[in-house]
Parts: sequence; C-alpha cells; structure tokens
Amino acid sequence: MQEISRRSFLKAGCAAAAAFGMGGARVFANPLGLPIGLQLYSVRALLPKDYLGTLKQLAAIGYKEVEAAGFFDHRALDVKKAMADAGLRCVSAHYPMPVLQKDPEGTLHYAKTLGLEYIVCSSPSVADPSAGRHELTADDWRWNAEQLNRFGRQFKAEGIRMGYHNHTPEFRDLGGGRVGYDVLLKDTDPALVTFEMDCAWVVAGGRNPVDYLHQYPDRISMLHIKDLKPVIGDPMQRTSTVLGKGTIDYKPIFAAAKKANIKHYFVEQEEFDGDPLDELRQDYRYLHDLH
Repeated sequence: MQEISRRSFLKAGCAAAAAFGMGGARVFANPLGLPIGLQLYSVRALLPKDYLGTLKQLAAIGYKEVEAAGFFDHRALDVKKAMADAGLRCVSAHYPMPVLQKDPEGTLHYAKTLGLEYIVCSSPSVADPSAGRHELTADDWRWNAEQLNRFGRQFKAEGIRMGYHNHTPEFRDLGGGRVGYDVLLKDTDPALVTFEMDCAWVVAGGRNPVDYLHQYPDRISMLHIKDLKPVIGDPMQRTSTVLGKGTIDYKPIFAAAKKANIKHYFVEQEEFDGDPLDELRQDYRYLHDLH
C-alpha cells in the first residue's frame, strides 16, 4: 500500500476546507487512504425490507465499498445492478466453510457474475461433523487449511482470491500456546489464501492485531474494523458498539496497517443501541476524524 505523505495530506485538507467554505462537500481525513467499506452484515435487518434503498443510504453516508454476508435470494445480476445503481462496489462476500464445500462451483459462478475480488470463508468447520462436537482441534484447523488451499487454487484459476475471516475460536488454546489462527497462517499457501483480520475479535481472543500485522504484513490484505463494549462474562463473547465508544484503540492498529499490504477495510457493527444507519454514520465519521 502506498502511503499518503503528510504534505499531500495537509494540501488535501486545505483544499477540503476551502471547498467546505464555498459550499462544497466536506472532505475528511482517512486513516489508511483507502475507500471506507462496510460489511453488510451490519444492515442484515434492513436489506430484506429494502435492498436497493438500504444500499443507497449507505452510499449517501459515504461508504464506497461493501462486503456481502448473504444475498437474500437475489440473483447475481440483480445484486450487481443494485450495487451500480447505489454507487457501491461489492468487493467480497462471506461464506461459511460448509457452504463452500456444498457448492464451490455455484459460489464461484455467482462471484464472477457479481464481479467479486474475494470469496472469504467466514467460519471454519470440524473435519467430521458426525463427531457431534463443535470445538476444533489442531487436526481440524489443519483440515480447514487444506480446504482453503483447495478452494484457493480453484478460485485463483478464475481470477478470484480465497480469503479467511476470523472470529474468536481461532484463538482458543490448543495446548502449548498454539492457536488455530497460527495453524491457518502456517499451513495455507500464501499464493492461494489471504487473510481478512477482524481486529476486534483478535483483541477479544487475547491477541494483538498489531503483532499479526508486523509478523504477517503480506498475508493480511483486508481488515474488519469494529469496537467492543467492556467485558461482561466470557471475554470472547463481546458486544459491538459504535467506533470510538468501546474498548479498542485503533491508532496503533492503523499505524501498523500502513506498513502492511492492506487492500481493503470494512466497518462492521453487529449490534446497535440506536438507529443502525445513524450509528453507521458515526462509525464513518470516526474513521475520517481519526488522526
């Protein structure tokens, strides 16, 4: 990622201030110099009621890119048109591992029709679902890495990158200090699989996103940006909130991200205390005001 120089930043800020004084649209700073995206899981309650209208409201806030988490039975061509009509670019989409396994060809066809850059595995699976357990072992994590490599090879041949998005199970101790996230990073092929790091869930899992950005600057190409309320009960089970009103300090994370190979980043707020669109507007402003 090419960094914006301080001089360029100040010049842009002066131009923005002048435009605002003359009645033009106000332009804010941006911590990574990339289009601010939104994970559409944030508006999962609104999209089924008014798909296009919700997308247009997100674009009006200022979001430029989105990442899907389900398409609500819409055809790929219809989603593509809705995105274009709203002025949004759908960069990637989330799929749980069992869904990817069920129909990788169908998923790939949908993604190509829509014009996605990434297909992202949003949650892992045990290798043998009939075992009747949900907590993953080291062998399960190695199996997931194998699947990601396999899909990565298949999708890459069609011009789409395979990605992986974490929650907190990736950071449960497997014994000896090992965690599933480290297994995935070690056992996936960098040429086939990239990572979308959810910074807040890394923190909730007891790790530091800065450490991963420093150690794996070329493996992590996307970020999820969310804030979390203070711990109540299990630290891995947290509630998200408006950026800047929770417990995550993003200044060091963005400082590390500027030195990594981040291509996209997405706001994701999973729970709301007030109006979702108003709080997503606050999230957007937080990122623009963060220096």
